[in-house]
Amino acid sequence: MPDRQARLDHLDRVARTMDRAARLPIVGVQVGWDSILGLIPGIGDAVALGPAGYIVLQAHRMGTPGVLKARMMGNIGIDALIGSIPLVGDLFDIGWKANTRNVALLRRYFERHPEPAPDGRATSS
Repeated sequence: MPDRQARLDHLDRVARTMDRAARLPIVGVQVGWDSILGLIPGIGDAVALGPAGYIVLQAHRMGTPGVLKARMMGNIGIDALIGSIPLVGDLFDIGWKANTRNVALLRRYFERHPEPAPDGRATSS
């Protein structure tokens, strides 16, 4: 369905901004606002949870099952827990990319569960 595809594309853009917005010179590693905000003690990690929660909220609105949302929340929880450790957490944030993982989970789910057509048959949007 075009609406679903548009929503997934939008969530991809959110994830890209949070996880892969820029490439670090010399080392060539991609970082986003999640990693940058994580450098601000205390508040940075909390602020970065907003877009992560938005992705899960959109997954809910798209009708995904609780198991998938729980897995997405687990990715966010791991990111928040380890991300709260000074320095180690900042390095972990660069590699974990919870938002990108969560949008990939959504895409895989919808590839495996195409929306039914109005007549009840499955379609491959």
